[in-house]
Amino acid sequence: MTVISDWTAEKARNFGRDVLTFEHDLHSRPLFDDDGLADLLDRYPRERLGVFTMGHDPAEWRTWRRGTAGALPGKVLLEMAREGRIWLNLRAVNDHLPEYAALAGEVFAEKEAMAPRLRTLKRDLGVLISSPNAQVFYHLDVPMVSLWQIRGVKTVWAYPVAEPFVGAEALEAIVLRETAEQFAFDPAWDDGGTRVQLTPGRMLTWPQNAPHRIENGPMLNVSLSMEFMTPEALMRANVIYANGLLRRRLGARPSVQPGFTPVGLGKVALARAAKALKLQTANERILPVTFNLETEVPGLTRRAA
Repeated sequence: MTVISDWTAEKARNFGRDVLTFEHDLHSRPLFDDDGLADLLDRYPRERLGVFTMGHDPAEWRTWRRGTAGALPGKVLLEMAREGRIWLNLRAVNDHLPEYAALAGEVFAEKEAMAPRLRTLKRDLGVLISSPNAQVFYHLDVPMVSLWQIRGVKTVWAYPVAEPFVGAEALEAIVLRETAEQFAFDPAWDDGGTRVQLTPGRMLTWPQNAPHRIENGPMLNVSLSMEFMTPEALMRANVIYANGLLRRRLGARPSVQPGFTPVGLGKVALARAAKALKLQTANERILPVTFNLETEVPGLTRRAA
């Protein structure tokens, strides 16, 4: 019995290279019913829980705000997500709860068995619990990502890793942690992106560093975000890191070398040395906490009991 029911030779070959959708069975598991989610919210380390809200215009990414959940019970947080306008992000649940560690092991073992030459590293299984009509603004991730829809409906737009969607300097700034992962978006870019509607039992994956944005349908949404690296993906991240240093310190105009080339391996060595020597000081934008769900629930029409 496999988690994904529609593996094909072509999908296996292009996994991580193209925008691809798959059918899965994770939405049928009791981990993700109301009781399971409330239990998850109670047991997950509260200090690691990401609590966010946002505006309605997909171009106004600076309306993304960070909050805190205080000591509210999981059942109450779930009700607030159902009725408010919040996005709860539980990163690396597999590092904290054994049943999610087992789930991550199951999924990644299947990926490696089905996709040729795929070896996954730095595995992060996150759970996303979000409100009706909530959104995640245009952004990109350094690792590779697959997004698994469990409950509700969301629309995802994925865009090419190229101008005008993302330039080399913008990508380097994110890898160097000079800026946040979110950045300016032009709605005209939708014409060049791939639009996918995710319903329970569908999974979406895209190429490493592909910009994307997400809009929920008018219902509670639950998704799994599985981030991971491969040797090739780590190589690419280090090459981009080195390119950023070369551009900033030497005025170079470097390019990204795909694969394990001599030039690319040299850049990996440079990136690792720079990190060890702390030559690059990160100036990553850390959002301040601006609301507490114990006293303010954005978008809530009535207080959860």
